[in-house]
Amino acid sequence: MNPPSSNLAAPEKITDRRLRKVGGASLIGTTIEYYDFFVYGTAAALVFPKIFFPDVSPAMGTMASFATFGVAFFARPVGSILFGHFGDKIGRKRTLVWTLLIMGLSTVLIGFLPGFDTGVFGVFDNGIGFWAPLIVVVMRFLQGLALGGEWAGATLLTAEYAPKNQRGRMAVYPQLGPACAFFLASGTFFLASITVGDTSEAFLNFGWRLPFITSLLLVMVGLYIRLSVDETPVFEAHKRNRERQAAEVTLPFADAIRVQWKQILISGLAMSTVFSMFYTGATFMTSYGTSKLEFTRTMILGFGMIASVVLGIVTALAAIYSDKVGRKKVIAGAYALTVVWSLAMFPLLDTGSPIAFLIAVTVTLSVYGVANGPAGALLPEMFQSRFRYTGAGLSYNLGGIIGGAIPPILASQIVASHDGIWVGVLLAALSAVSLLCVLALPETKNNVLEEAPATKAAPAVTA
Repeated sequence: MNPPSSNLAAPEKITDRRLRKVGGASLIGTTIEYYDFFVYGTAAALVFPKIFFPDVSPAMGTMASFATFGVAFFARPVGSILFGHFGDKIGRKRTLVWTLLIMGLSTVLIGFLPGFDTGVFGVFDNGIGFWAPLIVVVMRFLQGLALGGEWAGATLLTAEYAPKNQRGRMAVYPQLGPACAFFLASGTFFLASITVGDTSEAFLNFGWRLPFITSLLLVMVGLYIRLSVDETPVFEAHKRNRERQAAEVTLPFADAIRVQWKQILISGLAMSTVFSMFYTGATFMTSYGTSKLEFTRTMILGFGMIASVVLGIVTALAAIYSDKVGRKKVIAGAYALTVVWSLAMFPLLDTGSPIAFLIAVTVTLSVYGVANGPAGALLPEMFQSRFRYTGAGLSYNLGGIIGGAIPPILASQIVASHDGIWVGVLLAALSAVSLLCVLALPETKNNVLEEAPATKAAPAVTA
């Protein structure tokens, strides 16, 4: 292990006001990024089968819609490598500005895109045929690329500022982004739905576009806040050391794979259930409720807003609690509960009760929140500073492919011809694998980020 450098900034000297500013910048950024990401997921469940895949059966349209939804998860590891490289070379702050811009512009463009055979806002009288789903796929890929670079940068922004015994508390800020974003995404679709009508042609023609276009305002606010934040003291110290020692320029991705490939692989499998439970609760259940259970769009969106509030509270409590008992215990406890809950979830949903649906969505997102809260501190604490952005982002987004892209597609195929309980079996099996992987990881809460703690953690993963 390399000894800590004498000129490293001491986190305890950073004022509370500066910590709050950093936390606010991290929160607003992840909220906007996830809002853009979730708006697409909500639209994929509610309207995209009709807008971009109208010539196939409803079941096939839903499957195709979720397939385009999954494209972003395959783009996310690419984004973590690309933006991780720049984040580890030129800094966290400058890289995060680019991820925010790419995500925002991609989302706004979807809002102005004509459908397969429908126009938009009177500018286009007709659709653009197969170009519509093709462009959607490209925009979705760019969304995934941006979010792949966003999460690691936002968590590093807080983790590298925080005192060692408060990294879980600081990790609350970026990890609250999904809860805030899901509330905003559900809320904007809810307002659009009740304004233009829950089942009207107006919603299909232009109502669904409003949440996408609204993203432009959020991006402007986010850019203003992000540009006002200073680079992290840990990265600044690492940069000075690198310049003073005239260190050889290396690729962060290559170094991360060479030094800590086992941590990346095991962490990715461990994080997969975080994604599977969130997108089951936030996206798949939206589709299941409207198509299978025939609930109204406004009811489901309203339930989503309620569940997102509970999600935010649970995420904060879990992240803060992890400072006391450790990241592993909290995440492992969530996964153990998830194995049981996954098997009970669909029998509860299939009762057809609106209250049962609300409970199912809320509990599903809550167990996600318990696991996701500490993850914002766990992954940055695991990697060396010279490739921390790349390593943390690659681990998290590998979990996105395994748990966020594949299960929703498989779940759509399962419910088209089988009982929903088999989706629960799929989720339970994935949760069991994630539980074993979490138990294989070292505890990280006492690691010192300035001292590249991963070299002493590696043997724990190898065992």
